[in-house]
Amino acid sequence: MQRLVPEETPLAAEQSPEQSVTALAGERVDHRFKALPPDAEGLTVGALAAERRNLFTGGFTTPVLALSAESVEANLALLETYAERHGLAFAPHGKTSMSPQLFARQLEYGAWGITAAVPHQARVYRAYGIGRIFLANELVDAVALRWLAGELDADPGFTFACYVDSVRGVELMDEALRAAGAVRPVDVVIELGAGDGARTGARTEADCAAVADAVAATSTLRLVGVAGYEGEVPDASPERVREWLRRLVALAADLDAAGRFSALADGVEILVSAGGSAWFDAVADVFAEVPALSRPVLKLLRSGAYVSHDDGHYRHLTPFNRIPDEGTLQPAFRLWAQVVSRPTAEQAFVNAGKRDAAYDLDLPEAQVVRSARDGSVRPATGITVSGLSDQHGWVRTEAGAELEVGDWIGMGLSHPCTSFDKWQLIPLVEADGTVTDYIRTFF
Repeated sequence: MQRLVPEETPLAAEQSPEQSVTALAGERVDHRFKALPPDAEGLTVGALAAERRNLFTGGFTTPVLALSAESVEANLALLETYAERHGLAFAPHGKTSMSPQLFARQLEYGAWGITAAVPHQARVYRAYGIGRIFLANELVDAVALRWLAGELDADPGFTFACYVDSVRGVELMDEALRAAGAVRPVDVVIELGAGDGARTGARTEADCAAVADAVAATSTLRLVGVAGYEGEVPDASPERVREWLRRLVALAADLDAAGRFSALADGVEILVSAGGSAWFDAVADVFAEVPALSRPVLKLLRSGAYVSHDDGHYRHLTPFNRIPDEGTLQPAFRLWAQVVSRPTAEQAFVNAGKRDAAYDLDLPEAQVVRSARDGSVRPATGITVSGLSDQHGWVRTEAGAELEVGDWIGMGLSHPCTSFDKWQLIPLVEADGTVTDYIRTFF
């Protein structure tokens, strides 16, 4: 895993992601970072990582979130293999981790680029050398568009594309880019809505044609494809998701037949993109049916949660449950908290709560107990997290459950996105407890 960069080190956009994240190792360890050993104050992150401390005996305080080095590596390799097998390019959604180190690893494992949702994320990506960004959202903020125009004009090698779904949105983009004096046009893809009652996106093919007309009337925008998010299909089922994906593919073919991509320069591919973390098997199946168009097609998958997976929401939703022969993702997060109160035989409290654990989809899952007496680890049999306060976890214990004040409980989490964003610096831990690196996040 890449080492962590001093705040004082300038980060040039022309640096590679690997070069950019190397500088993170120079950042100083201090009070900003939860759970790190107090006696590491003033060390650089790189120096602390080089000590290879043990998570349980190396001075870390509780609660502490750990990321499994082995699981992250296995997940990175699995999605690279999956994308290659199905002829897909891969731009994992960076909002999941907002970690330049993980972006660099994803690119090493074959990613075409990194997906963003909002301008701030794109700015972080550029600061850490990301050369291809797919913004899976509308972009009508004049200030952000001025920044984007500057990035594109300053770096001919920078590739960027974003959604458009309305004539008004096109007008706002054009107005802002002309005011910014943009030289390079911004590549856009028409977002097809996933159905009535879904999230963003043009609802009908006629709406898409009107957006395409509006783009063609500007000199600041260039239509390069179509995209959307199948995770918002109402009452999603394999049949409904595939039906919408076929509409998306048909839209690309219709636009191509109408000459909408004829002005693209040689070597520019038609972009067709979809794929969250719940239905990428359906995306792979339908994108395999993309017909021959007037130029090559970049079939872009955007799943992001895979990098850490989880022990709840995505454990149930992952397509690998439907296609087990293709592989298995491994949950990589474990939140360790300490029992601070055992007021009754049926109840205990740990020192981790909403500020530390994802709770928007499911409560943490008690998995193992590490004894404060001898360091032995046992399954958390009969132990359930029943609720969370700001800084306390409510734990219910069944008769016979062994648990005492001082013990550590290791918990699995649900929803990677809201796990990463509660921690600025996350220990990367090997199976024996050795901390090999620290993953910096930027939310």
